[in-house]
Amino acid sequence: MDLIQKSQEQQHPQYKRDRATVNNLLAGEATEYNLTELARLKIRYRGFPGARDIQQDLEKVMQQWNYTEETLYEETRKIHAAGEVYKRHKDDREDWV
Repeated sequence: MDLIQKSQEQQHPQYKRDRATVNNLLAGEATEYNLTELARLKIRYRGFPGARDIQQDLEKVMQQWNYTEETLYEETRKIHAAGEVYKRHKDDREDWV
């Protein structure tokens, strides 16, 4: 990455919190909650001009869990249709609502 590209990289306002979530995903399993978090972060960082480490680690998680974007979104649509996964996970605060 050249100097011009690096200077144009943006810091996401949720970076610190999202970094912790991604670290948990890397160490975790493909639970309903983790799948929805992975999908949420994939959408958040899609096309974002920065946070390359998070974007790369999200791809690693998808590979570890054998998901493509298509299969991930298909699965999370089913999860959301069946119930409110975020209400069942007591420690989460929905920062995107």
